[in-house]
Amino acid sequence: MEIVVGTKKWSSWSLRPWLALKHTGEDFKETVVELRHVGTSEALIAQHSPSKLVPVVKDGDLVVWDSLAICEYLNEKYPKALLWPEDPTLRALGRSVAAEMHSGFTSLRGECPMELETRKTVAISEATQNDVRKIVERWNQLLKRSGGPFLLGKWSIADAFYTPVATRFRTYGIHLSDYGDTGPAGTYCERLLETPEYLAWEADALK
Repeated sequence: MEIVVGTKKWSSWSLRPWLALKHTGEDFKETVVELRHVGTSEALIAQHSPSKLVPVVKDGDLVVWDSLAICEYLNEKYPKALLWPEDPTLRALGRSVAAEMHSGFTSLRGECPMELETRKTVAISEATQNDVRKIVERWNQLLKRSGGPFLLGKWSIADAFYTPVATRFRTYGIHLSDYGDTGPAGTYCERLLETPEYLAWEADALK
């Protein structure tokens, strides 16, 4: 299996399925396409992806694109990895929050892109503040229900989808205690950035 990802310090959508694939414990080939090169990045990506976007997974003659579709494919291909929990209620909630991230929080994603090499404190817009409050609320809801330490108890695809969010909070100096958190969400945010899988990605991104 091969996964094609974008520049690791910037490509939040690539990070998500890469983490899921890493959590399967299976061997895979990784191809990195450098982004933000006008006229060349798209052409290089098009050699791998019918959508001309990263990430994309190639498994034999099968090509799967879109981060959520890739994660679902990995869950089906490697069921023993338990990328989604066996409990159907937690699994449904996990899919809900992953889809919410996949299609929402556009202000946060636009105003605070993933930049692993950066540390700064910024004043964020009201729309982005609302996104942060909603994320804090959602994290706390799920952590309370599952008991933690991750959103659904054990690490899952839902956590893969929110790991890039955790990097944004760190990069832009966003303190969750300013947005309704009393501790659990902030601790979870730190935990996401301490997993061995994420640390491996970050080390490669910043070398």
